[in-house]
Amino acid sequence: MKRRTPQEKKRLSYLRDGRNDYGENDKSSRKNIRRNKRFPNSANRRRAQTALAALLGPPDGVRAGAVEERLGGRRPKRWRKAPDAPLGAVVDGALRDRAQADPAGAGRAAARLRRVRGRFDWASPADNPLLPPHAVRRLRSSRAGDSPDGGAAEADGSGRP
Repeated sequence: MKRRTPQEKKRLSYLRDGRNDYGENDKSSRKNIRRNKRFPNSANRRRAQTALAALLGPPDGVRAGAVEERLGGRRPKRWRKAPDAPLGAVVDGALRDRAQADPAGAGRAAARLRRVRGRFDWASPADNPLLPPHAVRRLRSSRAGDSPDGGAAEADGSGRP
């Protein structure tokens, strides 16, 4: 493993370290993640159980078809955990908010913002932590379809094939 300079460590920290920016107490996530995974599964089991309750009694092809249609007619509920925001994006947002809130110190805040953004040297625009996730997915999907080798030609970051 090669040694990293402090500047390189800070740049990697801004890109890779995650921060909870959901807006609630970060300690509550220990309980809320489990709870949010539990509720959809419970609702899906309950829905299946009530649909299958109609099949009690002697076998009947008509009722079985109706129950199967009812079970397959609706998409099951699910929940996905949203990823944490990169530290660089959180710091960038805090500095932007600070610059807007205090017009007198806007020059200092702008200088700090340039310094923080200067620490990001992205290989491609898709690596930019300041972009929203849907924009990153769009960039990555468009980049993968550009070249016949799946985007491997842009590995050097020059944008040239």
